[in-house]
Amino acid sequence: MSVADFTYEDVGATREPGFCPPGFHALHVRTRLGEGEEVFRRAAEAVLTWEMHRVLGVGIEASADRAAPDVDVTVTLGGLIKAPCRVVWTLEERRRAGWAYGTLPGHPESGEESFVVDRTGDGTVWLTVSAFSRPAKWYARAGGPATRGLQQAYARRCGTVLRGLATAGLEE
Repeated sequence: MSVADFTYEDVGATREPGFCPPGFHALHVRTRLGEGEEVFRRAAEAVLTWEMHRVLGVGIEASADRAAPDVDVTVTLGGLIKAPCRVVWTLEERRRAGWAYGTLPGHPESGEESFVVDRTGDGTVWLTVSAFSRPAKWYARAGGPATRGLQQAYARRCGTVLRGLATAGLEE
């Protein structure tokens, strides 16, 4: 993976909690999904296989069926906006699973976004969406604070959708 392919310098930096380079806007949204190993397993699988994104209603074209470093992903919003990205890191651990992608030329934003499912010591399962970004296209710049509001709403919707996928048919 060549850092030169990306539209920002700090490739992989979403691995560091709270990191945000100067000139970028930070995003951090954490949603409780439920409790237990089965909820964790289902949520992790839905994140790693793009299912969460597809159920969200965004178009996903990926060069692999599962998130892995160097997998190219194009997210399509509303059939109009195409956002090319590349997976920069993944993790599949006993209590944490997820991935992050970075923006490629043509994406309306510049930066990185991660989707991580974790199961805490008390068994609670969470989705954390973290990102740092700044506008790369004129229409993203023109949107100003509204663009950031849409990013927050998108991250919250990820949690709502994933909660439904992870707990469907289970009693909590």
